[in-house]
This record gives sequence, structure tokens and C-alpha cells, in this order.
Amino acid sequence: MKLYYTPGACSLASHIALYETGLSFEAVQVEGRESKTAGTENYADVTSKGYVPALRLDDGSVLTESTAILPYIGDLKPSHQLSPVAGTMARYRMHEWLGYINSELHKNFGPFFSPGVTEEQKSTAKVNLGRRFDFIQHQLTGIKYLVDDKFTVADCYLFTVLGWCNYIQVDLGQWPGLKAYYSLIVTRPTVQAAMKAEGLIK
Repeated sequence: MKLYYTPGACSLASHIALYETGLSFEAVQVEGRESKTAGTENYADVTSKGYVPALRLDDGSVLTESTAILPYIGDLKPSHQLSPVAGTMARYRMHEWLGYINSELHKNFGPFFSPGVTEEQKSTAKVNLGRRFDFIQHQLTGIKYLVDDKFTVADCYLFTVLGWCNYIQVDLGQWPGLKAYYSLIVTRPTVQAAMKAEGLIK
């Protein structure tokens, strides 16, 4: 397998999940949208979408979108329980969280990383993020992880997105529960390994 990533982007979630499985994979850094990778490939030839992550499977096909890649990675090692068993309520809860993180958190960070966005738009996005953070903090009350209190790919994604607060001057300390959650997950050896591989920490 080959994971195409950009340091600190949403692809970090897939990077973490792959380390969690313990499976062998190659990580290829994408320099930016519509550009060549750190190797010799043109990323547009990998996926015409132009953004990360992308996962090239052993049969040569390419899977895109975090909400598809993360469950796929989890299913590669069922014993690790990164993706709950298909047909269980836990499985549906995982998809519920992946959808929420993708549509309600990820998209509201967009204005901070897009050119030409006004300060008013950024201010609105911060308000929206705050409301979502309130909701998630409440859901985490009394538990460590999002789904059945077990670490899953949904946690890989939420951790990654919460990390973007460092780049937009949002103090996660306003939500002590979320800060504690982030502090717990960042200590996982697999998370440390993925972040080091992407040059995010030493």
C-alpha cells in the first residue's frame, strides 16, 4: 500500500491508522495541490481530485476520501478493532462520527486555509467550530474515546482535526474535555510515529 499525504493535513488520520495496524506501507509526501509528489509521480495522475489523502492499494487501484479510507484501513486488521465489526451498532456509530467530523468540523476549518477569505467569514467559522466543540465535549463526558470507549479510526480523524486549532489561534483549553482527549491521544506511540514521520514533531 502507498499513502499519499501532506504533513498535518487530514491525511494524518490515515497515517496514524496505518501505524495502528502494524502493516507495511509506503508514505509519499504530496508537495501541494496540483503538484508532483516527493517522488517522481504527478499527483494528478494518482487522483484528479488533487487533494490528500489517497491510498494506492496492492492491486493498483486508488481509494480517496478519509471517510472511506479510514474504515478500509481499520478492516485490514479486525483484531485491532480500529473499525467495529460490520452490522453492529458500534460500526454505525463510527460512521456517524466520521460523517460528523468530516462535514461539521473539517469543513468549518476550511476558511482558515483558503485564500481570499474575509475576517468576518473566519469569525463565523470560529463560532461554528465552538458549537461543534461544545457538542463533542459533551459526548465525551465520562469516556475516553468516541465509539464504545475504544480507540477507533474516528479518533484518528478527530485528533487530527483538533490539532488544527494550533494553526488558527483557537485555544483548545476553552474545552477542557477536548484538551484532555487530545492530550491522551497524542501520547499513543502510533500517533507519535506518524507525527514524526510527517515532520510535525521531533
